[in-house]
Amino acid sequence: MPTLWNRSASNRNKSLVLFSLMIVFVMVIGYFFGILLGGLEFGIVGLIIAFFFALIWAFVSYFYSSKFALAIARAKPADEKQFLKLHNLVEGLSIAAGIPKPKVYVMEDKAINAFATGRNPQTGVVCVTTGALEKLDRLELEGVIAHELSHIKNKDILLMTLTAVMIGVIVLLSELMIRFTFFSKSNNRDSGRLGIILLVIGIILAILAPIIAALIQLAISRKREFLADADGALLSRYPNGLANALLKIEAENRPVAAATSNTAHMYFANPLKKGFFSGLFMTHPPIAERVAALKNIKVEQVEREMQGTGKA
Repeated sequence: MPTLWNRSASNRNKSLVLFSLMIVFVMVIGYFFGILLGGLEFGIVGLIIAFFFALIWAFVSYFYSSKFALAIARAKPADEKQFLKLHNLVEGLSIAAGIPKPKVYVMEDKAINAFATGRNPQTGVVCVTTGALEKLDRLELEGVIAHELSHIKNKDILLMTLTAVMIGVIVLLSELMIRFTFFSKSNNRDSGRLGIILLVIGIILAILAPIIAALIQLAISRKREFLADADGALLSRYPNGLANALLKIEAENRPVAAATSNTAHMYFANPLKKGFFSGLFMTHPPIAERVAALKNIKVEQVEREMQGTGKA
């Protein structure tokens, strides 16, 4: 019978595979775009340009994504005297996780939620809503923070930032392809059968590429949440705290005002208002699935899994 940890270990490997597919996807679009621009001999040129463009974009995001995320959330540093209990929880769990204590931020919002950012444990940031501080008890808040620290320890934020970069590159290339194919149609009417085929393929690929890329991003995000739940349970030694926090979020069903579709994947639970297609495009697994996985393990089992995986 698969355990929560085994499931999460599988998710880690699948996430890396999905991210690799995203990179290949970017290069394929660049290759095809190169063909549309200058013929078959320009395919490799387009592939190389797309790859380096994604690399530069990733470099910028790597160093500045945390500042952007905190600015969008309108988060402020948590005063250590005013939020002493929060600082103590973060510090204690950081010691248990074996990582430096991250910077602690608070965002004014009545919703129960939190997020982590930072390209590595040395630059980590944990941000908690005032709603979470007011409505969660100590064990529930500890579970949420343990979950977010697991994201930092596992470098999930880096993976998701780079994935978002790939999404941006794919969307940009797709838009350029659509513009170029329509331009070439009006200015190269005698391009022949090959030109028509390339035009049709280009339009189809340009339309479908952002959708496919977004679905890959969502698949990666959901898998990382399962992994962070597992590691958070191992870190806090109390899976029910994390599960109960999730149940409170589900019962409240309150979106985070400052959250956007670009930052939704960073949060502890889906921060956006549920819509008609919310099930298909959710950045997080259904809360019921997360709670069921957490409820299936006991404290003793967590400790055995820690010893068995060398994490004790």
